[in-house]
Amino acid sequence: MTDTTPSESTEDAPRPHLLYVAWGFPPCRGSGVYRAWATANAFAAAGWDVTVLTVPREVFTLSTGVDESLERTVDPRIEIVRVPFDSAAFQNDLRRWPWLRATAPELWNVLNARKEQRTFPERTYGLWRPALETAALDVHARHPVDLVLGTANPHVDFTPGLRLHRDHGIPYVMDYRDAWQLDVFTGARLSAADSAVAEWERELIADAHAVWFVNEPILRWHAELYPEAADRFRVVSNGYDSAPDDHPGSTEGDGLVFGYLGTISSAVPIDRLVEGWKVARSRSPLVAASRIELWGHLNHVGTPNEAVSRQMAGFAENGIAYRGPVPKQDVGHVYSRFDALLLVLGTGRYVTSGKVFEYAATGLPIVSVHDPGNAASDVLRDAPAWYPVASIDSPDAIADALIAAAERAKTQLPEERAAARVWAGQFQRARQLDPQIDALHEFVEQRKVAQ
Repeated sequence: MTDTTPSESTEDAPRPHLLYVAWGFPPCRGSGVYRAWATANAFAAAGWDVTVLTVPREVFTLSTGVDESLERTVDPRIEIVRVPFDSAAFQNDLRRWPWLRATAPELWNVLNARKEQRTFPERTYGLWRPALETAALDVHARHPVDLVLGTANPHVDFTPGLRLHRDHGIPYVMDYRDAWQLDVFTGARLSAADSAVAEWERELIADAHAVWFVNEPILRWHAELYPEAADRFRVVSNGYDSAPDDHPGSTEGDGLVFGYLGTISSAVPIDRLVEGWKVARSRSPLVAASRIELWGHLNHVGTPNEAVSRQMAGFAENGIAYRGPVPKQDVGHVYSRFDALLLVLGTGRYVTSGKVFEYAATGLPIVSVHDPGNAASDVLRDAPAWYPVASIDSPDAIADALIAAAERAKTQLPEERAAARVWAGQFQRARQLDPQIDALHEFVEQRKVAQ
């Protein structure tokens, strides 16, 4: 892995050159970073030269937090160009604030928001666009780019592709890890049809070679909005990168360990899980003897979510423990502690989550503590040991699923778990990415011949 600034040079190579744009790239520990990390590594493994445009490492220290173990697994052939990024949202040193912000913060916020809107209509990230596009042009000048792939959010990551396409005819791909105009929890449209966001998205999608979405519901929503471009839309699901080791789980006493591994943001209904868990403990001696372990950060950014923190006050008396964040290198060890898994997600039919695939790869019983209409249900519908709740609003329904999963975990045979792991093999991330990379390689090579 080569870490450079935009002005440094690199040798040309007779391989297709991908410019990959990702604000969140290792050592970022944000939830979307695993897709970015895996995608860049997959292109490098497939024989591409890969240059990544991202932000300086210290930005992650001030915002998302860092995972240096993940950074160490970035393919060493990848060149990383760290583009200067200065956002007021991440500027906590009051000594560096301009006079107007310090003396009239409300006025300064209004003026800064207008400046962002003119540059690119995305709060916090919009002002990155000029530096990002300049860096992309510099990379292309010293090492001609064959394809640009931007992953969002933030959606400013899409702008270098459009710039290189308009200036040099370079094709680009848009990868939506989430959605820009769609609230995936409520299903509402977030921007008016005549808004700057809508105008930018129309222009970006109109010229894109392909647009990737993480699940079918999000693709369908965009296909209805942009029917003329729908033939270029693709579902490129998330997936697991390596299956956790096959371990027998807890061996402590007669109880079981139910595990949650993932970010615990305000959207995660931990409070409903706790209420259902209390009911299950009152009805089942097996669950009463068991415990829950919660692993992960308490927010998508470095500052813990206060609402989530307050919920922890009654954890200990109910056999629940928060264990803290987990570096990427330790994920497999944490899974080995569990007998069953808790998939706790915010409500929304467009919500899948990335961890659902990793959960499936363990072969353990999975309790889905989320609305049955979530897109995650589509992933697990045929899983051998899946226990969805009938209603996220009913503690009794949650208790029913917990008790059923506990009984299955207690009696699950090694060969049953092995069969579940085999079933989950379809969700390996390579199975999602490799066909797309092969198709893009063929497209790039044909384009070179045509030129």
